[in-house]
Amino acid sequence: MRERRKSNASRDRWLVSYADFITLLFGLFVVLFAFAKEDQKKQAQVSAAIETGFRALGVFPTASGQPANGTSSMAGASQPAIPINVLMGERVLSSARVKDDLGSIRRELEQRLTNQLASHAVSIKMGRDGLVISLREAGFFDSGSATPKSETLPTLRQIAASLGPAPYDLRIEGHTDNIPIHTAEFDSNWELSSARATRIARLFLDMKAISPERISAAGYAEFHPVAENNTAAGRAENRRVDLVVLPRTRIDLSVPGFTHSNGEWRKITDDDAVSQQ
Repeated sequence: MRERRKSNASRDRWLVSYADFITLLFGLFVVLFAFAKEDQKKQAQVSAAIETGFRALGVFPTASGQPANGTSSMAGASQPAIPINVLMGERVLSSARVKDDLGSIRRELEQRLTNQLASHAVSIKMGRDGLVISLREAGFFDSGSATPKSETLPTLRQIAASLGPAPYDLRIEGHTDNIPIHTAEFDSNWELSSARATRIARLFLDMKAISPERISAAGYAEFHPVAENNTAAGRAENRRVDLVVLPRTRIDLSVPGFTHSNGEWRKITDDDAVSQQ
């Protein structure tokens, strides 16, 4: 009898492993179900954003109606919809519009500054951040000085007249070559480049052609060269003040959770929130 009971107990032990397997399998399906529901929620949000965008463009009628799945409107009400230009490529149109505006400013400046361009005192090009107007040291400053030459003031007024009506920011950047400077006025190239940028900014402010909130100034010393510093010609190109015309970066309150910068939309990060404080 004792041997028979032991044999029956050993044959039923598989039930323990089976129960464990069923429990794990149940947990797996619960996780898969949760992921599936989350995907449906995201699809509903995207659908609501596309529908809102098309209605704003006049493609869909504005009459109220329930979405086919009945969940898009609920998702749109609970969370702000992703801007339609992120989904439908409108950011490309925005970038093209900014490029057209900067191109118009460039053509106007080229007409105003024909002589300065011919003498290479000024150069104009499209840069990574926007339109770059370079003022060569040889044409605007004496060596080691941060005060613009008096004969360059008409040129600066013409530049200010072209940039004033534009709805873009102006970042004034001072640059030098890599030859160290140490004078009674400037202890290094950092001070010289910063002083030159600040003086140009102050002149624009005195002209009252560009609003102060659009202007910023910075000095980069020799660390952003546009040519090699091993030749005199290269060093002359690096000694410059760049006027960078660029779109304003701002938090767009009409689209909560997103910022509009350089003609494009992106999600607001913690760094954006800190910079706005």
